[in-house]
Amino acid sequence: MRLGLGGVAAVLLIGLLFGKSPGEMLSLLSQIEDQSQQTSSSGETQDVPRNETTDFVRAVLGETEDVWGDIFQQAGGHYQAPKLVLFSGQVQTSCGGATSASGPFYCPGDQKVYLDTSFFDEMRTQLGGGGDFANAYVIAHEIGHHVQNLTGTFTKVEQARQKGYRMEGADGLSVRLELQADCYAGVWANHAQARHQWLEDGDIETALKTATAIGDDRLQKQSRGEVVPDSFTHGTSGQRVRWFKAGFDSGQVSRCDTFSAQRL
Repeated sequence: MRLGLGGVAAVLLIGLLFGKSPGEMLSLLSQIEDQSQQTSSSGETQDVPRNETTDFVRAVLGETEDVWGDIFQQAGGHYQAPKLVLFSGQVQTSCGGATSASGPFYCPGDQKVYLDTSFFDEMRTQLGGGGDFANAYVIAHEIGHHVQNLTGTFTKVEQARQKGYRMEGADGLSVRLELQADCYAGVWANHAQARHQWLEDGDIETALKTATAIGDDRLQKQSRGEVVPDSFTHGTSGQRVRWFKAGFDSGQVSRCDTFSAQRL
């Protein structure tokens, strides 16, 4: 990632507001630039101009590659990084067509994360979330799905679906799949914080506010005026917060077994 003079000035100004010295902010910026350069081949764009938002997304993607690469290596495995596709309006994937209304998503068929960056604006203006770490949480959640794909969880869930196991509902496999991805996002955040100490006061709370904003119960209440647990696919706001915190507080993948959990 290469910021112009205006971008660098903005970074320094933000640092001063949060009590960080210019040296600290430039050092952090340098780290992010290095990560982005190492992972730039992982990104694809479809009619999306490169800007600070797209550079930020790529930098977060690079950090997820570093963290999950280390975790897989420690477990005796190898992490195969996903591809990132930034799009505007609509996109074709191995999982079918999608539009901006779909929000960020992961397609296991082509191992790509698809993101329309306008979702960040919607998250801030309509869902009550937003901010750099909250945006990073959204990306890390989709990377969590990629981890599930690599570890065979997606395959097992699909096999269970074919056998007639319930997917939707408050205790369904779809909810358990999504909550595990939230937990994996928390695991990533824990390791990223240990590596860089980059979180500020309030960042975690903002991310949890975002998790609350995109829970099935709250979204249904806003759109339908009522909550229908039998149609849940992602989990309630409280569940999403709880599982993200389980991953963040422990930093351990083993704490993310939502499929065996009696209480979600």
